[in-house]
Amino acid sequence: MHLFSVFICPAKKELDGGDDKHLQKKKVKELKVIDSKSSQNLSIFLGSFRIPYEEIKTAILEINENILRESMVQNLIKQLPTPEQLSTLSEMKDEYDDLAEAEQFGVVMSSVKRLQPRLQAILFKLQFEEQINNIKPDVVSVTAACEELRKSSSFSKLLQIILLLGNYMNAGSRNGKAFGFSISYLCKLRDTKSADLKQTLLHFLADVCLEQYPEVMTFTDELIHVEKASRVPAEILQKNLELMGRQIKNLKKDIETFPPAQNDKDLFVEKMSIFVGLAHEQYEKLDLMHKNMEKQYNDLGEYFVFDPRKISVEEFFGDLNTFKNMFQQAVKDNQKRREAEEKIRKAKLAREKAEREKEEKLKRNQHLDINAEGDETGIMDGLLEALQSGAAFRRKRGPRQAANHRRAGHAVTNILAKELMQDDAPPSSKVPTKKVKLEEGAKKEDSLEELLEARSN
Repeated sequence: MHLFSVFICPAKKELDGGDDKHLQKKKVKELKVIDSKSSQNLSIFLGSFRIPYEEIKTAILEINENILRESMVQNLIKQLPTPEQLSTLSEMKDEYDDLAEAEQFGVVMSSVKRLQPRLQAILFKLQFEEQINNIKPDVVSVTAACEELRKSSSFSKLLQIILLLGNYMNAGSRNGKAFGFSISYLCKLRDTKSADLKQTLLHFLADVCLEQYPEVMTFTDELIHVEKASRVPAEILQKNLELMGRQIKNLKKDIETFPPAQNDKDLFVEKMSIFVGLAHEQYEKLDLMHKNMEKQYNDLGEYFVFDPRKISVEEFFGDLNTFKNMFQQAVKDNQKRREAEEKIRKAKLAREKAEREKEEKLKRNQHLDINAEGDETGIMDGLLEALQSGAAFRRKRGPRQAANHRRAGHAVTNILAKELMQDDAPPSSKVPTKKVKLEEGAKKEDSLEELLEARSN
């Protein structure tokens, strides 16, 4: 027991001492000015950069853009203690080592005069080029789209054709003899369909333009900036431009009333004076371009007879861009339809050709069969005619052939003579005698056909 108690007491004492140190440490780092949530967020932010506090302070004074990135400045503005908290922390420099990490950072930053205005001005400087690049292309796109639309003769011709087509369809109704129509009507051409529902009025219009007015088909190539203009929110564009003007104006005032540099590293007034001069110059040019854009759009409203205050830039050019895409698609649909019809036509012609060839072949075969039968009859007629005329015996032949034919000729003569002799016999014995004689003649001599064949050879 004694050994056990001796062993346990020092351990308990050591533990008690450790708890005292832990409590003392926790008590020393307890937050005094900043709340726990803000301190935690600021500590996480500072840990992500791992830059000494004094170095961050110097970068702010010098406006060092190599260190002060846009995201960093945004987080500084968001995570920094309030001006009141910074003022309180500035009086706690002697307790720096006993303060929490976030409050130590606040002590360092509290020495920078007008910290929040500095950071706001630096952020504006870092974002200015991006703002210009966001506003300027939109202004240029809308201005160019207005000019293209006014100068496009092919689009004007297309509108005339559509008006003529509409008046023809509405002839006799209250909508007939119209002098014009709203641009938004262009997108409704696809809603009118043919009786078989296979084509729309837009398909018909595309076919008419392609066949009779090919110069109109180029309007899609002339309206290049319509698509970009259809994505420009004019109201937001104007608000951003006005905000830029106010920021430049406020920065000018800040520079005029800014306190003298607190040390050699404080270059805020010097650098910002240069920046605000360049920024104001760019802003003036951009504002002039925006005013020209608004004038172009108002003139376009007078040209196409619509109220620019009621129809926004985005809406107007959105309808035009939609119609442009619909028209191009209708042209493609018509081309596919023509190709399909041509394919069907060629297939029909091929079938008809095959049927004709089949019929002609059948007729030729039938004609050959008829000729074959007629040839057999013609051969026998020719032989009898040759015998009667004697032409069969007057042909020149070789010695061997001549001997064969002489024998055949004598045989034929003998057969014919016997038949003539039978004609003089009494009727009762005429037919049997002829039959007997012919049979005997067939035994002694060759048949008539064989003889004739031998003679012809």
